[in-house]
Amino acid sequence: MNELIPIHNNDGAQAVMGRDLHAFLEVGRDYTNWFKQMVGYGFIEGQDFTPDLAKSTGGRPRADHIVSLDMAKEISMIQRTDKGKQARAYFLECERRAKQPAELSGPELMAKALVEAQATLEAANNKVRELEAPAKSWNTMAAQGGDYSVSAAAKTLSRDPNIRIGRDQLFRFMRELGWIFRTTGRRAHWEAYQDKSINTGRLAHKLSRPFLNEKTGEMEQPAPTVRVTPKGLHELHVALGGSSNTALEVA
Repeated sequence: MNELIPIHNNDGAQAVMGRDLHAFLEVGRDYTNWFKQMVGYGFIEGQDFTPDLAKSTGGRPRADHIVSLDMAKEISMIQRTDKGKQARAYFLECERRAKQPAELSGPELMAKALVEAQATLEAANNKVRELEAPAKSWNTMAAQGGDYSVSAAAKTLSRDPNIRIGRDQLFRFMRELGWIFRTTGRRAHWEAYQDKSINTGRLAHKLSRPFLNEKTGEMEQPAPTVRVTPKGLHELHVALGGSSNTALEVA
């Protein structure tokens, strides 16, 4: 936008000099008498304008005034000329631009981008630190060796912040993977597939001691219990989308 009339900062408010406005409007009358007439429209000294004395080219003080933008707009409208309309539109645009955020230069934009990038990086680092504690806890428990009941395996897997799974959910998930199946009949239970789970070292069966069936008077062998090995735990962790930072090292 071209500067039609210089805009000044008057204690934080936009203002113009009376003589600058008078010259732009091309009034055709001397400034002093013209400004006195304008003040007669109800403007208040100290609120709408402030006297300002400046030396003229001849060395004598020359009367001028610091005029608020609101007063300048009204004076421009009072003129009822094309110049007056142009000046008023200019002042309105100056006000609009003053309310907008200042446009940044290239170096300022770069500095702003660096500050925002640093803030983003710090937020990401904070998130990593939040996840490190439960992740380390998961690794510690998962690396202890031995095998796990399905309930314990679900709790261990859920120590990874990316995984939330319970015992029954884990049974169903292993069935979807084709590791186990559900038997039918009176003593229905979960069993691991021999080829895909037992022989591959993913799962194990734990056999309990025979017990006396009081109804039949005979000793019976309890159904085997499915157990999850460290290798199986590792593969479940990957299949469930666990964090790569908490991958289990399996010997």
